[in-house]
Amino acid sequence: MSGHSHAKTVKRVKEAAAAQRSKIFGKFANELTVAAREGADPATNPQLRAVIEKAHKVNMPSVNVERAIARGTGQEGSALLEVLVEGYGPGGVALLVQGITDNKNRTLGEFKQILERKGGKLVGEGQVRWMFERKGVITLEPERQPLSGETLELAAIEAGAEETRRHEDGTLDVYAALPALSALQEALLKQGLSPNSPTLDWVAKEQVAVSPADQEKLERLFDALDEHEAVQDIYSNVA
Repeated sequence: MSGHSHAKTVKRVKEAAAAQRSKIFGKFANELTVAAREGADPATNPQLRAVIEKAHKVNMPSVNVERAIARGTGQEGSALLEVLVEGYGPGGVALLVQGITDNKNRTLGEFKQILERKGGKLVGEGQVRWMFERKGVITLEPERQPLSGETLELAAIEAGAEETRRHEDGTLDVYAALPALSALQEALLKQGLSPNSPTLDWVAKEQVAVSPADQEKLERLFDALDEHEAVQDIYSNVA
């Protein structure tokens, strides 16, 4: 499960003060720049289409979106690198932190400091990643659907979802193996649902339970990591 979901990210941006919104827009800009390297046309680049959709949901100005995409197709954004950092948090929770940076060594050092300050630790490549698998995820926002609650979950399963996870705000994440992701999206549309564009997540193979005290520590760690300008997504195996 993500340390925070895409839906929570959108909600947080909508509620954020102007200075914080600018910072988060910067994160979206980096994500757009990296995605645009695979092509500037969202019709043929599903990753870019998904990021544009998220950017629009938080009212990121169109000129900012266009500028970030232009960087990805030119030389200006060529220095940006994608990183996937592995570590452990309070309660022995496994963590994957996905980010975009122009200085990998500096960012790794800063991530290490955050983890250590908040009761976690950085580990070497491959020590945590094996606990996760890459899956496609499609988010169903409740206000856009003709169904709700268990009925919506059943519809997603009938469409071919391997797994569903509901968030506190009613948003439903629907998971599928990568080869089946397009078919799942089409099946959801045929059922009259309005899915968001698919994205890729790291999903824990098994989840672990933690004590309330460790849960509070984890939330503080997630918040601290999320404040870092390079962090795009946080994934964990906490139940």
